[in-house]
Amino acid sequence: MAPGTAGSLSGSPADAADTATRPTAWARGLTREFAGRRVLNELDLDIAPGEFVALIGRSGSGKSTLLRALAGLDREVTGDLGVTGTAAVAFQEPRLLPWRRVRANVGLGLRTGDSKSVALDALEEVGLGARADAWPLTLSGGEAQRAALARALVREPSLLLLDEPFSALDALTTITMHRLVLRLWAHHQPAVLLVTHDVDEALSLSDRVLVLAGGQIASSERIEVPRPRERDHPELAALRTRLLIELGVVTEG
Repeated sequence: MAPGTAGSLSGSPADAADTATRPTAWARGLTREFAGRRVLNELDLDIAPGEFVALIGRSGSGKSTLLRALAGLDREVTGDLGVTGTAAVAFQEPRLLPWRRVRANVGLGLRTGDSKSVALDALEEVGLGARADAWPLTLSGGEAQRAALARALVREPSLLLLDEPFSALDALTTITMHRLVLRLWAHHQPAVLLVTHDVDEALSLSDRVLVLAGGQIASSERIEVPRPRERDHPELAALRTRLLIELGVVTEG
């Protein structure tokens, strides 16, 4: 298995009768403990095909644990979970292999006979075609994250898992990456689960924001504001306040 990718998981959602109605990703009664501490506590989740979901919560609330479980990277979870099709992951760190050129990193693990061409096409899509033969250590932070995103999308996953991939980038690069992710999402149409600490990022990108607290999905807020979204939009401002109150960042009143 290539870094940043995961195969399909077994299981079936209790409320889906067939493939046509089945969510792309689901969890039922998902539980995970670390040293006797229950981080995920019988959590239930559905992510619809093509839906962009943001997951927020306090540090240590289990956001990345849930993402890793859906990616098939944590075999100690209990409960029922699954992905219809395949999942791919872009992590906070690009995790590029320094001894392989960028194109080789993107095509790592591809079984197609034309993997070099497929990898180059993916790099062109994220604006890195000219850097295909570069070494990873010569890339900027934003370029490295674009390469990691190309590596995830080149496999045409049904579920794209993003684990705080923009948190180490500067503000201007982050804005560029947000636009790129939305463009790629619109083109490839995977379901997306974005783990983030940034409430504004969640509101800008997603169809739905989930708050993880007490090991469960404490709330789910759907966003109907059309993209591109202005930060000072009244609906977003009101929703931001509700989310910050729920996270304990601000107090009500």
